[in-house]
Amino acid sequence: MKSILRTTTLAAIGLLLITACKQNPKDPQLMISKEINENWTFSQADKDEWLPAKVPGTVHTDLLDNGKIEDPFYRLNELDQQWIDKVDWDYKTTFIVDKSFLIRDRLVLDFKGLDTYADVFVNGKQVLSADNMFREWQVDVKAHLKEGENELHIHFRSPINEGLKKYDANSFVYPGAGNDQAERGQVEGNKKVSIYTRKAGYHYGWDWGPRLVTSGIWKQVYLKAWDDAKIESLQIVQHEVSDDKATFTAVFEVDAVKKAKATVSISNDGQTLASGAINLTPGVSKYSVNFEIANPQLWWSNGLGEAHLYNLTGTLEVRGRTVTEDTRIGIRTLELVREKDDDGTSFFFKLNGHPVFMKGANYIPNDMFLPRVTDENYRKVIETAKISNNNMLRVWGGGIYENDIFYDLCDENGILVWQDFMFACAMFPNDAEFLDNIKHEAIDNVKRLRNHPSIALWCGNNEILTAWNTWGWKRDAEKEGADVPEKVWQAYVDIFHKTLPEVVEELDPSRSYWGSSPSSGLGVQADLVNGDEHYWGVWWGKEPFSTYATHLARFMSEYGFQSFPEIATVRKYSEPKDYDIYSEVMKSHQRSSIGNETIEYYLLKEYKHPKDFESFLYVNHVLQADGIKFGLEGHRRAMPYCMGSLYWQINDVWPVASWSSTDYFQKWKALQYYVKKGFSQVLVSPYEDDLKLKVGIVNDRLEPVNAELRIQLVDFDGKVIWEEASLVEIPANSSDDYYEVNKWEFRYKYRREINDVVLKTELVENGKVISNNHYYFLPFKDLKIKKPTVEHSIAKSENGFDITLNTDKLAKNVYLQIGDEEGFFSDNYFDLLPNDKVTINLKTDISEEKLNEVLTVRTLDDAF
Repeated sequence: MKSILRTTTLAAIGLLLITACKQNPKDPQLMISKEINENWTFSQADKDEWLPAKVPGTVHTDLLDNGKIEDPFYRLNELDQQWIDKVDWDYKTTFIVDKSFLIRDRLVLDFKGLDTYADVFVNGKQVLSADNMFREWQVDVKAHLKEGENELHIHFRSPINEGLKKYDANSFVYPGAGNDQAERGQVEGNKKVSIYTRKAGYHYGWDWGPRLVTSGIWKQVYLKAWDDAKIESLQIVQHEVSDDKATFTAVFEVDAVKKAKATVSISNDGQTLASGAINLTPGVSKYSVNFEIANPQLWWSNGLGEAHLYNLTGTLEVRGRTVTEDTRIGIRTLELVREKDDDGTSFFFKLNGHPVFMKGANYIPNDMFLPRVTDENYRKVIETAKISNNNMLRVWGGGIYENDIFYDLCDENGILVWQDFMFACAMFPNDAEFLDNIKHEAIDNVKRLRNHPSIALWCGNNEILTAWNTWGWKRDAEKEGADVPEKVWQAYVDIFHKTLPEVVEELDPSRSYWGSSPSSGLGVQADLVNGDEHYWGVWWGKEPFSTYATHLARFMSEYGFQSFPEIATVRKYSEPKDYDIYSEVMKSHQRSSIGNETIEYYLLKEYKHPKDFESFLYVNHVLQADGIKFGLEGHRRAMPYCMGSLYWQINDVWPVASWSSTDYFQKWKALQYYVKKGFSQVLVSPYEDDLKLKVGIVNDRLEPVNAELRIQLVDFDGKVIWEEASLVEIPANSSDDYYEVNKWEFRYKYRREINDVVLKTELVENGKVISNNHYYFLPFKDLKIKKPTVEHSIAKSENGFDITLNTDKLAKNVYLQIGDEEGFFSDNYFDLLPNDKVTINLKTDISEEKLNEVLTVRTLDDAF
């Protein structure tokens, strides 16, 4: 500094000191930030009655926390809370700003999520008007802030009232939006206004969810300040991958305040991989640096290998100070293969050069009130998917683009993500303002998610194309006017054939875009030979469960059957007087228009009527699992024609009768246990094909399996009537039949009925049973079931207890419960044959004394 001063004029000295103060040379970071999450209050806009609020949060949860409303999920409380979405709400707080922020070149408020129509005021001056729940909103507030205390005030306009304005201003009614429960929501004229607002569609109601239309600050709020420039985004573009190296380009999108010389660099766990000098120009520009990783370790989906990740850091250095952006990548090749074949056009994903059958589920948000979803909730649902042998989840288009932690966990656990854009089951408008809003929504989320190796596909919408073509929507549009169908279809084209695919092509060109699920191509109606399929003949069409295994498309992206939650969950939202599937409370916690009667219809085809309500729930769980089992196994046996099976759905947004395999409290139903077995890497699967009884084997491994196939015909007392064993060599990544017999041969050959026998199949590798499966020849109600005596013993284990069970007669669908205590059984709802012994682990913190008090063991015969 002395040598500088000796050759500098006094004027220059003054300028230098001012610049040094402004640049704060002791702070090496170009950017600083603080979260604004304290001292928030809220009030109904016309009341001026201020109460404490949580941010992130929602109006409903703040009202609940302050005792102004009862639990919306309990009994019929939802109906009394429909007024909340028809009034405006105000949120405000004060926060301190010191000189370290004010001296910076730029000073912005960064709203990660505002739900939805939000006018933002800083110290009384409006700085932003937001209108999209799915976007991140940043606004420069340097001119409006002062040193010391500042006020932030957000006025949330009613999404219903705003929607009504747009609905009434339109000259016709858009078809669709059948899941918008406007009548339940007490909306003027039962008008379905949800399509006009860029907000989670399920908030307006769905056939598995309540109508609770939220408002609020649903994600974090930050005050950010920086000098010179910041990294707007960092994209890692993968090029070539070989055993020796993988090559990439790091694309820095930089928002610069002024011209400056700078350096960008990319590093892996602190080791610099590449760097380059750049010249910043004012505004947002892109700068690239190429790099490579030697001897790359590949990212694999669950079951095929390690989901290896690389931690990368992009650094922007300007005048000796830096700003960084962290990201993670997985090195893999992934493509959606669409090739003509003898049947039509393929639809499968090839990972690292290998076709992979996609096993998984559709995923919806974890709560009606999104800020209540904890990191632990996310971990549990992804852990459930992983240990259930899933390798794909479909993020459905009526919910949200999920929080970062969801995709991080999918990256870490090898779960690929079919990512819908947020459009479902409705036609949408296409005025210029609306299209621009959609475009920026897509830009925000594609940029945010594109580096995740878990993202497999961008899909434009859920079921809109098939609804337009086959649900009567086109006819509905014709009733609105001769020119209306053309206008409505043009809106569809503008959104799903232009706006969204153009964003994907520009910002994430290595991934495929699929216009609508289901479909057979862009704008092409779904069929069974060219694309993906949503099959609802079982449920809506009352078709038999066996149809799941014969109604086959190239990729089954939706199918499902309902069940109630278990009794411990039902007790949380109802009273004993409600314990009837046709009570008002049970009907309210069932949103399918044909729900409870359809469950009962299918149940009585397989079983006699259960003896009480709790038994009905138990049998309903088994019914759902047995039904979906036809789909899980049938789809896999049809490989490679069919290359995906995603059932509807893995989770719930509230406690309800729905298609979920785990309930709102993330408790496993029978279906989740069946999914775990049905999606195992190697599966033995006995099934009927016309008059033939066959045993199929599926091998998802990338290497062949040499095993012993054991088949037995066993009566319910445990006597082996017939058995056969054979050595089988199962090729890698294959499905085929390995045994076949006439269905009636057993009756004729052994001169006995088939109502007291079961076909037991096992696949044994190196002395260990890697898959087993039972096949019954008749529905349960036609079987000669004798009451078994199931005995059990308990031993302490590292994480709880091991429970060992055996039986003297067939114990069908053994069901272990521990009342209202917390715990997780490693298996449940399983069949136990005499001479077999099974040990189940119970993960729990309760004592052995408590376990002996609360443990119950039920079998299906005692439900009637």
